[in-house]
Parts: sequence; C-alpha cells; structure tokens
Amino acid sequence: MTTHRRGTVLVLAALLAAALALPATAQGFKDLENKVVEKTLPNGLKVLILPRPEAPVVSFVTYADVGGVNEDQNATGLAHVFEHMAFKGTTTIGTRDYAKEKAAMAKEDEAFIALRAERLRRPRPDEAKLKPLEEAFKKAQTDAQQYVIPNEFGEILDREGAQGLNAFTSFDQTVYHYSLPSNKLALWAALESDRFTHPVLREFYKEKDVIMEEKRMGESNPMRRLFDDFVPVAYKASMYRSFVIGHMSDLQALTRPQAQAWFDKYYRARNLTVAIVGDVDPKTAMPVLVKYLGQIPAGTKPEGPVTVEPPQREEKRVIMQDPSQPVVIIAYHRPDVNDPDDPVYDVMADLLGGGRSSRLYTKLVKEKQIALAAGAMSSLGGQKYPGLFVAYAVANKGKTNAENEAAVYEELDRLQKEPVSKEELDGVKARQKMAFLNSIDSNMGIGIQLAFAQNLQGDWRAMFSNLDRIDAVTPEDVMRVAKKTFLRSNRTVGLIETEPGKGTAQ
Repeated sequence: MTTHRRGTVLVLAALLAAALALPATAQGFKDLENKVVEKTLPNGLKVLILPRPEAPVVSFVTYADVGGVNEDQNATGLAHVFEHMAFKGTTTIGTRDYAKEKAAMAKEDEAFIALRAERLRRPRPDEAKLKPLEEAFKKAQTDAQQYVIPNEFGEILDREGAQGLNAFTSFDQTVYHYSLPSNKLALWAALESDRFTHPVLREFYKEKDVIMEEKRMGESNPMRRLFDDFVPVAYKASMYRSFVIGHMSDLQALTRPQAQAWFDKYYRARNLTVAIVGDVDPKTAMPVLVKYLGQIPAGTKPEGPVTVEPPQREEKRVIMQDPSQPVVIIAYHRPDVNDPDDPVYDVMADLLGGGRSSRLYTKLVKEKQIALAAGAMSSLGGQKYPGLFVAYAVANKGKTNAENEAAVYEELDRLQKEPVSKEELDGVKARQKMAFLNSIDSNMGIGIQLAFAQNLQGDWRAMFSNLDRIDAVTPEDVMRVAKKTFLRSNRTVGLIETEPGKGTAQ
C-alpha cells in the first residue's frame, strides 16, 4: 500500500509539473511558426525550412503524398514495396556496372512475368511448365544479383554520420527521414534528388520475399488476424479496408514494371514535400535545394480516390474462433482530420482510453475487474478520409466478451447523456496538449508534423493551431458528437471467442 501511494504521489507531482510548464512550452512552440520558411520550387516541390541552431544537426523529411489508399485491386502492398525500393540505390549507387545490370534485370523481369502468367493460368497452371520457369527465374535473379553492391546507399550515409535512416508507409503517405551533421546539406540534397530522379529497383523480387515473410509473422498474432477480418467488414468501399502491407496473393504477383509505373505516377516533384529542421540557414540552403531537388521531374499532382464510404445501414459483427483470450473491438465511422469535430474525437478517445485513469480502464479493469486491458483510439486507418473511432477490451480470466461489450456501451452512453466535468475535461486537454508537444520535442518530430499538416490539412500552419482546437472543445461538443457517432447502426463489432476446450493459448 505504501509503495502504491508513493507511486501515485509521484505521478501526480509529474502531472502538476507538466501542467505548470505547459503554457511556457506551448508559447515557445507558437513562436516557431514565424520562423518557418516556405518555398515552392519551379518544378512544384514544396520546401519547408525551420531554423533551430541549438545543435549542429539537421533533420530531413521527404513526404510523398501517396499510400495504401491510392492502391488498386490486384496491386495492394505496392506503396510499401516501393518504400523498400527507395533504399536500393540509383544508376550510380549500388551497382558494379549499371548497363549490364539493367540488361540482366530486364531478363529477370521477363522470366518472372512468364512464371507469373503460368501460375495465374486458369483453370490451373501446367505443373510440367512451372518447374523450368521457376529455374529460369532463379537463374535470372542470380545473374542480376552479381552486379549489386548491397546497401551502398545506407553505407554512404552511415559514413557521413547519418542517424535514424528510415521510412514508413501508411494509408495516406510514405515518409523518408534521417538526420545529418549540419554541414552535409548538399550531400542530402544530392542523394535525395538522385534516388527520386534515377532510382533503380534492384533486388525487387528478393525484397518482396522479405515483405511476405513480414506479413506471415504478423499473421501469427491473433489480434492481427482479427483486424484482417474486421477492417474489411467495417469499411464497405474505402481503401482503408486493405492493410498497407497488402494481400499475399498480390505481393506474390507484383512485378518490377508495376513498381516503376507507381514511381512514375506518384514520385514526382508536385507530389513531394520536403521539411528541413535544425541548424540550417534558409538563405544559403535554398540555392542548394533548387540546384539538386529542382532536378526531380515536375510531373502532375495525381488525383486521389473518388470512392466515398457510404453510410452504414446496420450493425455488423465479426466473430473469430481462436485459442487466445476473448477480445472485443467496437468501431464507429467518423469524419476525416479536416472535419471541425476532429479534436472532439481526440478528446473522447482520451476520456475513454487515455491511460489508467481513463473511464474504460477505471470501470472495466479496476472496478468491475472484467478486463485485463481496455482503451480507445481516435482513428483507425488513415486521416485524410473518413475513418473509424475504436474502443476495445481484453476479457479477464473467467469473464466474457458480452460483459465487456455491455460495459463499453455503458461508458459510451454516459458521454451521450452526462456532461463531462470541467476538471476531467481540463485534465484531458492537458494530456492531449502534452502528448502533441511531446510528438514535436525533436527536430525530426517537428519536420514530420509540418509535412503532415501541409498534406493532410492543406497548410503547414494548421500544425500550430492544433493546441487551440483542443482548447476549444466543450462538454456540449462531447455530448453532441457522441450522440451522432455512437449509434448501433454506425458500429462494427469484432470478437475473438476462445475455442471451446482450447483455453488461453496466447
């Protein structure tokens, strides 16, 4: 008991200190807005620079306005596959002899496309033809691989002191990022220009194998399997219904020419944003950026998806039998990030699932002891288009999904019928603000958020109004949005039910 009380006192002290420090921190954050320098290069590429000379380091973010939502049926996973390809080098980096490598890769593509055609033959492939086609493809792979210098792009950056070289693909975007010493700006610009002007998609089929193994590992997780079945049911039309990693059959069939066509369409200057934050002088940096990044072909800004998720007519349910413990997921359709009520959903998610003091955790885990874990997420999927608000619970031993589902609905009903107290709402707002400020407590964090705001909200300045939007949320807003969102006809329920006699295996 003494240890518990001491921990509580320490947590309260930390929260009070954070709350007291928040106004100064927030004000310092707002001051950064006036320091951002914005320029659109002649080829249409957007550049955002924020000088922060406290340390001789610069963080670089290249944001491609393309993700899983832009994919088509038969080619899911392509956005993520290309992310991997962007690290494979160029016509001058990663190759021992590009002219010979190019010819060898063409033969590799030819061999794979022939093998693919036979594999996809209907009503069934000719088994006698498959083996020689597979052998021809393996030989073509080996022939192409002899010209590859593996990981040369990354090794160049490692030698120059790069930190955090990485990328990620989501539904709405693909983002490349790393940091370098401040005197390496020209190196970064030259390398980034080269890989998005002259990329070579070498080791394509080998890298696909890596991604497919990643997918297999994910499918060993029961929660991942549930979401694989749950999300396509929750979404009827939106491309958010398909996980970014793609379907296995699509990954198996993707070709390098498809990935090249993806690059040609989406990796053009007018679809790219660069954010640079750190020890950088915009006046001296801009000519360097124009010189190198200005070489990327302008292209045209691709249109986004035109399919709109229709209103849901009635509750949907997905039940998965599995040896793991019972789990319930409840999702409600919600609007996109640019809806005026977007910050209200963030506040509701925090009220319901923001840590051990949240309503769901308090009621289900602490008081009723029917759940091992319970929480909520403001958005599942992307943010650019309408998504899902999610609540969840993992049943305690001897307890059921039905008990947890009913308890979650009780808390959702409370949001609809009882105004949130000023004290509780103020605490949520303080946590929301602190979480946002923590997300931008580094040059890289600021760079990513600038690029996100520019592309998801249409203007990087929106990043600096996020705190004000959270502050403006009222108890009446919470009740109003809860009433229009938490409707039976608007929800999808996903359940893991423990298989009879199997117990809790995972």
